[in-house]
Amino acid sequence: MTKVANIKLKRRDMIILKPNRLLLKNFSTCLALGFGSGLIKRAPGSFGTLVAIPFYLFLQFLSEPLIYLFIFTMFFLGIYVADKTSKALAMDDPSCIVIDEIVGFLLLLIMLDHFSETDILITEIDFITAFILFRIFDIWKPFPINILEKKFKGGFGIMIDDIGATIYAYILFMLIHNAI
Repeated sequence: MTKVANIKLKRRDMIILKPNRLLLKNFSTCLALGFGSGLIKRAPGSFGTLVAIPFYLFLQFLSEPLIYLFIFTMFFLGIYVADKTSKALAMDDPSCIVIDEIVGFLLLLIMLDHFSETDILITEIDFITAFILFRIFDIWKPFPINILEKKFKGGFGIMIDDIGATIYAYILFMLIHNAI
């Protein structure tokens, strides 16, 4: 991931807007930057991950097919907005783009809610545990997540490694939950 400086970036005679100027430029950039959470200097990925929680609470009012349609749409929309924003910043995977964390953590919460064999009521402790597990795998990027990050470029590359982190976090969460 590339750190984003809070100055105008110049590259090959073109001026690239700094992320906070991009935020208000259009909706796709606003979404890619997690409605501004990606612009927080310390731990933008962690703050971006937390943006998934209001989405998750909203999804509780939808039917199961609409929930799956929403997360599917958010994944592909995330590919588009991450690609567009990373190109505008002229960076491969800037830390300010947090749509991948939002979609990854949202998917994890949905999986915990809908795919477990036992009916898990997600408690505050479960939210915290899921958050910690997701962030660990998103930062650590164990095999094969690290390969996904290197192999795929652009918006898809930005998004896919967080889906891998989601799967690892889900497996470990279920192992911990079933052991307790």
